Amino acid sequence: MKGAALQRVKALCPGCLIRVEWCDASIGKSRRSSIDVPVLSYGLFLGLLGEMNKHIVLCQNCFRYTDGLYDVDYTAIPLEWSVKVTVMKDTEVSAEVAQHLLDSFLAGRNRRLKRRTHNGS
Repeated sequence: MKGAALQRVKALCPGCLIRVEWCDASIGKSRRSSIDVPVLSYGLFLGLLGEMNKHIVLCQNCFRYTDGLYDVDYTAIPLEWSVKVTVMKDTEVSAEVAQHLLDSFLAGRNRRLKRRTHNGS
């Protein structure tokens, strides 16, 4: 993905619903003559992240525990592997919710949910 397409990804707003066409790498066996495995991924755009290699980060499932705390199932697609990005809906979630999703994604496993014990504490 080069030029105008890269600019399109950079211009996306977090929270929009997108489809990314990309080619995954094969892992050994292939019945095809090409090693490119075409993939379509759909999800909420959270951002273009990564220090050494940029990745398109999509939220595919979000589990809301409290206001602002989510557990996020995500896909991170290497920008260089993407072929085409299509906006399906400009604002599937609000900018505020998108920021909460991104914050929860970035917190990753560092966050801990306080759970009640059997004695109610």
